[in-house]
Order: sequence, then structure tokens, then C-alpha cells
Amino acid sequence: MKKIKEWGISFLIAIVAALTIKTFVAEAMVVPTGSMLPTIQINDRLIVEKIIWMDEYQLGDIVVFYPPIPEKVNESYVKRLIGIPGDVIEIKNGALIRNGVKISETYINEPIRYEFGPITIPENKYFFLGDNRNESFDSHSWTTPFVDKEKLIGKVVLKIPTHLIDKRNLR
Repeated sequence: MKKIKEWGISFLIAIVAALTIKTFVAEAMVVPTGSMLPTIQINDRLIVEKIIWMDEYQLGDIVVFYPPIPEKVNESYVKRLIGIPGDVIEIKNGALIRNGVKISETYINEPIRYEFGPITIPENKYFFLGDNRNESFDSHSWTTPFVDKEKLIGKVVLKIPTHLIDKRNLR
């Protein structure tokens, strides 16, 4: 009986530790869409660090957040951080322009085929775009294009490509 009690306590501690880590420290996620192609492939696994101070987010980071879309508020999105509070964002002539400067984006495959802005990002808000710019449902296409600071989940710190995942059941 003593062994069962010890095992039960150990099991309970493990469950609490796992839930604490997932909630507050880091979480593994699977990417279900092609909005971040070519950087992230469909079904790639991501490790998301959740212990991030706001000043640790940098332009260009890949971030997971809850979008400002009423029917999607509980879904997590993964996109690239394009604009921070005070930035002026514009998309024209196939290019991203931040604060009047054309941004070199080596991670996208093709020029952007839409126009957007200019728009100024308010305090405590962020602007995100998918790397697959012409196929991504992101800030440029939402009614409310900004993500609240409180809706940021964390920063992607590791990508595990689909082809590296164990496929024992495949022949």
C-alpha cells in the first residue's frame, strides 16, 4: 500500500509539473496550415517559449498568439512579427515598408500581390504577417489588424521539420 501511495504522489507531482511547464514555460505545437511557407512547412512541430518579456520580442520573430477574430479567439496562430507600437506599416509595389523604409525579406518566396496601409500601430498592439504573404490570413486581412499584447503566447524557439519526425508506421 505504501508503494501505491508513493507512486500516486509521484504521478500527481509529474502531472502538475507537466501542466505548469505547458501553461507557463514552453509548449510544443503542430502547424496545420501553409501560412508560413517556406519557413515553416505544414505539420512541422514548434517549441514555443512562453517566458518572454515584451522587450524580448524583436521584429522578424516568429510568434504564437490568439488573433483578434471573434470566431477564432481560442485558436493559436503563428506568424512573423512585422510591426510594434508606433510603427507605420505599408505594403505597396510588392514590398513591405516599415516607417518609410523598404524591408528586405529574404524569407518570402514571391512579391506581395496586394496593397495595404499606411497604418500606424497603436500602443500595446502588434502587427503580424505570414511568410506566405499572398495566402496567409493575417493582420492585413483582419477587420481589426492588431493583436493585443495580452494575446501573445510566446516566441518560436525551435522548429522540428516534418521530415525529421519518426515515421515508423510508414513504409
